[in-house]
Amino acid sequence: MTAAVAHAVAPAAAAPCPQPPRAAAEARPRTGGGLRVRVPLRLVVGAQFRDSALSVYIKIAALAMRPEGCTAKVATLAEYIGLSKSETERGLRALTTPDDVGGLVEVLTTRRTLPGGRGQSAHRTVRPADPDEGYVWIPARAAEALSPRLLRLYALIAYADVRRQPLAVADLGAMLYHHTGKSAGDHLGARQAARLVDELAATGWITVHARQGLQGRHAYEAHRHPLHPVQPEDTASDIHDGSGPDDHDGSLTSREDPRTDRPLMNERVGGGIRRRRDAGSRAAGHGERRSNSRGAADSGYAGPGLQLSPRVWAVLEPVRHELPAIRPYVLRRIGHEIGRQLSAGAGAERLTARLTRRWATTDAPRHGDVGRWILGAGLPRRGCGLAACEDGITWHTGDRCPICHDNAMHALQASAGAQQQDVVQEQPPEPPPRPAPVAWVAVPAPAVSDCPPVPDAAGRAELRAAATPDTVRQAIADHGRAQATYLYGHALVLPYLAHLDSDPEGTPA
Repeated sequence: MTAAVAHAVAPAAAAPCPQPPRAAAEARPRTGGGLRVRVPLRLVVGAQFRDSALSVYIKIAALAMRPEGCTAKVATLAEYIGLSKSETERGLRALTTPDDVGGLVEVLTTRRTLPGGRGQSAHRTVRPADPDEGYVWIPARAAEALSPRLLRLYALIAYADVRRQPLAVADLGAMLYHHTGKSAGDHLGARQAARLVDELAATGWITVHARQGLQGRHAYEAHRHPLHPVQPEDTASDIHDGSGPDDHDGSLTSREDPRTDRPLMNERVGGGIRRRRDAGSRAAGHGERRSNSRGAADSGYAGPGLQLSPRVWAVLEPVRHELPAIRPYVLRRIGHEIGRQLSAGAGAERLTARLTRRWATTDAPRHGDVGRWILGAGLPRRGCGLAACEDGITWHTGDRCPICHDNAMHALQASAGAQQQDVVQEQPPEPPPRPAPVAWVAVPAPAVSDCPPVPDAAGRAELRAAATPDTVRQAIADHGRAQATYLYGHALVLPYLAHLDSDPEGTPA
């Protein structure tokens, strides 16, 4: 816990100013990983907010947990989060004015002035969140340790980690935007996002499990605190806006509330958490030469032997009877690997159980090389991208890992679909049944005497000119409807055809 966070949450007397709604409901108390702040999701994914606005919001929300709210001036906020004063004012301006999308004000500011006219630092609190509003929990210390862009990337990964949403580098780049220059408003590309992911993973705030996610994606795991030391050069202040601060956006104050002041430190702002790796005691065997083809007795080395720490010996308890046969060089690599996993958060009990289970269920190592078996098969963690996954089982609960279960179901469905497709391809569809043969019946041609002579166009015109109702009805009765229509035309024959259809006897009237 940093001194800034400890001072921010310390109880203090209420400030003599109107009290806006308390923001304590927007922050979660310290639960293992330190103070966490509930950040609206619109601040993380909204292109209308600068990256620095997220850092400023988290720090103000953390300080606003106090009964009197946040009374730090802009210069103090900039010192807390490691930004220049001008960049902090830009981020604060985006939070205190209605945004272009939702028209909401995220930070509520109240100006304060003493009766004599002397100004004090402004009083700030955050907007109460709606019950159905999307949000993500962010550690307050992350705003001090990470740059604004890396902090926004961390927030995106933390939200996807909780929601169990698969991520690709292109998806992360689409949620990060350029805010200055010719590319202002455009999202980052996949190569830029990949570089930022590598920088964030180097700080220890996330762990990237390569190709262990759904369909070969990388699996990302967000941590509440960094898992390895952060070098001071990785946490230097972001001063891309120059050394000349712009003081036109801050409060017109001549002094700050003394309860928010902290003594200036000579150290750089945003120092990381340093943790010692337990890779074994190297002081005793530091001068030992690596083993070669000759034995230790023939090498001429007369110093002390290799020394391992007690935690490493506890992990190697299941195979302790095999350790004398392992070369010192391989044993030193085993100690380094155990120390790396212990520093990454895996407990000694978990590593011991892993070695015990695999040593009991495996055959004898090939060529009797137990050291290679420990490094290649006994110690590596197997499972999905979740750090708690142990061979498909969640370590702290004993239940089946949900991601491994989903991957197995997807693989099973894909295998079943492929097998079904293979069966369909091996068995071609049956041809449709052949229709029954048609028995053709020869129809005799009409006799020549039965067919009336076919007149030409001039003959048909004379017939139609001399046609009477009796001749038309007689033609229908003698030659049929089609031949009568051909001879006398539709206009003369159709009236008699309608009468024929209505006559039950079928004879023309």
